[in-house]
Amino acid sequence: MTPFLEVRRLTKRRQRRRVVDQVSIVVNAGESVVIVGPSGSGKTTLLRLVAGLEIPDAGEVWLENRRVSTPRQLVVPPYQRRLGMVFQDLALWPHMTIEQHMQFVLKAAGVPASERGERARDALTRARIQRMAARYPHQLSGGEQQRAALARAIVTRPRLLLLDEPLSNLDPDLRSELRQELARIRRELALTVLHVTHDREEALELADRVVRMREGRLDDLAVEE
Repeated sequence: MTPFLEVRRLTKRRQRRRVVDQVSIVVNAGESVVIVGPSGSGKTTLLRLVAGLEIPDAGEVWLENRRVSTPRQLVVPPYQRRLGMVFQDLALWPHMTIEQHMQFVLKAAGVPASERGERARDALTRARIQRMAARYPHQLSGGEQQRAALARAIVTRPRLLLLDEPLSNLDPDLRSELRQELARIRRELALTVLHVTHDREEALELADRVVRMREGRLDDLAVEE
């Protein structure tokens, strides 16, 4: 089987410290891999390297058998990688309604204007936030903001979904509810997922495979199937 995502000996330095240290990992099509580890272990930086939001100092990133990042070069920019990402701080734009978030992302992805309305409605419905489309982020609860960020991540119908601690700021009951929603959306859209968290329960519920990251390295001995 050809890997959907392959990271080869990826390294990223901050000053003289290796935040990501020669990391290699393979994610197959349709697989959900969750990386667990404490804050500062390099999880978010690894996601950003896969997304193309940062440039590696060494190593390569391959998507669908295509090299998209090489040392100190983005071969394929983020908007051409067919991925969606939910950031830890959500990164919703305060001056835009949720509907405008959808339209902005779709336009940037080159989706024809004639298709944008249907795509936006579909994403908002899947995230169960369609009634909030005309609201601004500050008018939403924490859970609704999470749903809005998820809708924005899936509105372009990505092949790969990157999740950066997506539920970390929610109370336990809401986390449990949204874990189920994430699992449902992944099944409905047949998404390949790379998800990072420090929450072991979240990892075990959402993963096909769990890998531990510590001090910039993936611990192969801690892989759980």
